[in-house]
Amino acid sequence: MNHFTHLGDLSRDDIADLMKIAHLADTDRTWQPLAGRILGLVFMNPSLRTLASFQAGMARLGGSSFVITPGSSWALETREGVVMDGATAEHVREAIPVLASYADAIGVRAFAAGQDLAEDLAEPVMSLVRDISPVPLINMESAMDHPCQALADWKTLDDEGVPAAGGKFVLSWAKHPKALPLAVPAAAVHMAAHRGMDVTVLRPPGFELPEPVMARARAAADASGGSVIETDDREAAMTDAHVIYAKSWGSSMHYGDGEADAALRAGLDDWTVDEPWFKPARPDCIFMHCLPIRRNVVAADAVLDGPRSRVLGQARNRMLAQQAILHRLLA
Repeated sequence: MNHFTHLGDLSRDDIADLMKIAHLADTDRTWQPLAGRILGLVFMNPSLRTLASFQAGMARLGGSSFVITPGSSWALETREGVVMDGATAEHVREAIPVLASYADAIGVRAFAAGQDLAEDLAEPVMSLVRDISPVPLINMESAMDHPCQALADWKTLDDEGVPAAGGKFVLSWAKHPKALPLAVPAAAVHMAAHRGMDVTVLRPPGFELPEPVMARARAAADASGGSVIETDDREAAMTDAHVIYAKSWGSSMHYGDGEADAALRAGLDDWTVDEPWFKPARPDCIFMHCLPIRRNVVAADAVLDGPRSRVLGQARNRMLAQQAILHRLLA
């Protein structure tokens, strides 16, 4: 494994090996295979769990890290062919190779621009960084993917004993006051399909996931023996569900148009996940979310504080899954 930029680059056997490494990292606190190694972390967008979990994970493995964030460095330009006479002072074509010369691996977070769907689907920033990085690259969330979250979610499903074959995974759109990026829902639907689950994307009309995202998930399901469907029928979606994974995302049909997106979501107050949602589900159906989450907007207190919630375990699994990635890339 030379880079970690998309979960689909790994086979299910590869992921099983990563799960074993994550377990070792969790159970043996004396294990420090990355002593002397340095991880560079470049955050072009905000973070809480990703920043903390990578630094903690690298330290627990015996290594160290440095962090570059907006305000702590020159503003970075990512566009190709641009005349840099504006706010940005340094291009990633210089910044990334320089930082890589100080580190053994580089993690980069760069959210979607959110204006042109086709452009964001092409992953221009992460693709450019991968091309110019002379050391292993870790995608810490890009325009349309969040493979670190997806690997942690896979581990959470394994920890909970949720079956792959025959397991029903519901990715549900949820209420939110503004349009959010597609990276997490795209990663989650692909992860569950790659795992071999029966995946249902539950969303109101107008919030269909982009066809390239769904096509990638369907291809993963075809290879693993799973399935992928999309619906706005909540009861049908939740019937016999093992998992509901809540996440809001912006409307693809109004991508980049905040006013039109807001008008579309204005009447969707009943899309806050609450306990009655689980009535058609399996009694042991669990609730997942990547965090941060707006309480009583995305999900009710009763769900987040109740026995179904696995959000804290998911968050801890970020560190363990990323320790496995770091070990595979650097040990």
